Parts: sequence; structure tokens; C-alpha cells
Amino acid sequence: MSDIAADGQRPAPVSRSTQPGRSHGQVKNTALFLRRWLANPLQMGSVIPSSPALCRRIAALVERAEDEVVVELGAGTGVISRALLDSGVPPDRLVVVEIVPDMADHLRGVLPGVKVIQGDAFELARALPESLHGKVGAAICGIPLVMLPLEQQRRFVDAVEAVAPGKGFLLYTYCITSPLPYRKLGLSAKREAWTPLNLPPASVWRYQPIR
Repeated sequence: MSDIAADGQRPAPVSRSTQPGRSHGQVKNTALFLRRWLANPLQMGSVIPSSPALCRRIAALVERAEDEVVVELGAGTGVISRALLDSGVPPDRLVVVEIVPDMADHLRGVLPGVKVIQGDAFELARALPESLHGKVGAAICGIPLVMLPLEQQRRFVDAVEAVAPGKGFLLYTYCITSPLPYRKLGLSAKREAWTPLNLPPASVWRYQPIR
């Protein structure tokens, strides 16, 4: 996939979140998202949910074996979760970790069959059942890590490594350049996608530990 390609490939099937007649649900999602952003901006990187274009690009970058799960960290209102389901990830192979209790309750209501864990993404070894340790094929992060000090960024990297050794993670961000000082964190970095149709324009970065 081109590093700077717009969302110009054959359109993916229309997701449930973008079908006609969903405008009320979209407004409700945005209102919930805005309330949580106002309550704690450091937990959420934007004042509005991610666009369908960005959600599709993230879903297309996910790699996992049949017996592995996808873990989404900081799922917000669930728009990326729904894109993952629409792309073919089975509900029982998707795990969502959300620290905010009312957001986690919302996700349980809109994502039937998906395992929603109200827990801390920086304590993944504790939040995820032991049966899933080593069974994480892909981790997706929507937490604004760029706003955190290096020590907290390293803590996040270590948390992912504890449950998904060697896998790294996908991070979507509104930064033009890498939002993480990846060399200091012992990571390789690659910008996998850029979505100018998102508001604001967003990039998706893949970070992996250097062995």
C-alpha cells in the first residue's frame, strides 16, 4: 500500500456506521466522543470520531493468523471496531480495551459478540486474560501517545510487547511526522497510510521492536 496514497482503491463494502439512516447514531457518537474529550483530552486524540476513510485504511493494514485476536486500545465510540468487523475480523477475534467506564458500556452495547474490557492499555498483561498472551496478531492504538512523556511512551511499548512479543502496533495520528521518538524506544517505524479525507488528515504508523 502506497505511503501517501489517498483512499482511492476499490471502495470497501459500506459499513454499518456509514449506511443511510445512521445520521442520528453518528450525531450521538460524536456527542459522546466530545463529552469524553472535554472530560480528559489526554485520553482522546481528537474531538470527533475517525472518518470512514481512516477506519477502512486501518482495517486493511491488520495482519493476524486465524487463531490470533486483534486488540484495539482506546476504541472511543467504536467506529474503527466496526470497520474491523466489516473487513472480516470475527467478533470473537476482536478485543477492545477502553479505560473510561461509560465508553466501555457504550461499546458493549454497539459491538455484540466483541470482548470489551474496561481496563488500562498501559497494563495490558493485567487487563487481557492470560489465554490471550502471545495470541495477539495486531494491536491498534488510538491513544494520543505523542502527548505523553518518554517514560509513559516506553511503558506503553512494554505493555504491548508483554502480550504480543515482536508484533509491535499500529498507531493512527494527526502528526505529519512520526509521533513517537521510535529510535529511543527501540522501534522501527513506517508510515503505512495517509488519509487526507479525514478531518484533520491522519496517518497510520506501524511500529515494531528492533531485535
